[in-house]
Amino acid sequence: MARDSLSDAGLHFDELNKLRILDPDVAQQTNELKEECRDFVDKIGHFQKVVGGLIELVDELAKETENEKMKAIGARNLLKSIAKQREAQQQQLYALIAEKKMQLERYRIEYEALCKVEAEQNEFIDQFNLQK
Repeated sequence: MARDSLSDAGLHFDELNKLRILDPDVAQQTNELKEECRDFVDKIGHFQKVVGGLIELVDELAKETENEKMKAIGARNLLKSIAKQREAQQQQLYALIAEKKMQLERYRIEYEALCKVEAEQNEFIDQFNLQK
């Protein structure tokens, strides 16, 4: 009966018969909740470490991807510039071929003219020899 009147006043005895303000069941539940919270905080800490590692890994992969992307862009630009250089070189070679064809045609005409002159001179020499 004395315990009931103390319980009504908000005072309780624990398993060691110490006087407590909290009900022993509430104190036990509070301790269990405290342990669960501690476990939860530990798990959250572990989760944050795992997520932190994952973020670092993703950041590294992003940097590597960006580097590879820049290399690919550089290689593509190099290929484009090489193609333009080859095209310019091809145009120069076509111009050189056209110039050489014109020079060949001039030489051919000059050769034909010289052959004509030679034939005329040979004919003149033959006529000169015949007159003697």
